[in-house]
Amino acid sequence: MIRRRPWLSLLLLALLVLAALGWHNRVHLQAFPDIVSAYSAKEYCSCRYVSDQPADYCRAYVTQYVPLSDLQDDAAGKRVSASALGRTHLAQWRDQRSGCVLVSEQ
Repeated sequence: MIRRRPWLSLLLLALLVLAALGWHNRVHLQAFPDIVSAYSAKEYCSCRYVSDQPADYCRAYVTQYVPLSDLQDDAAGKRVSASALGRTHLAQWRDQRSGCVLVSEQ
C-alpha cells in the first residue's frame, strides 16, 4: 500500500502523530479555554484600574491577542467579566498595592 499510495500513507501517518500528540497533551488542551478568559479579565482589569487607561484602549489591548465573546466592565464595582471559548472569569480591583485579582469562575 505504501508504494502504491505514498501520499495517503503519509496523510495517515500525520493523522496518527497528531492524535498521539493530542492525547499526550490532553490536560493542557482542556485548560486552554480557562486560560483565555482568565487572562483577558485580569489584563483588562489591570489596564483599566491599575494603569488608569481609558476603556476603549483597554478593550482594544485585550482583544488584539484573543477572541472574546463577551467583556463586561462594571466601573462602579471595579469588576471585569470576560467570556471566551465558553468559559467566564471575573477579575476585581482590590487596592493600589494588590491591584486586580481573579475572583471566581462563573
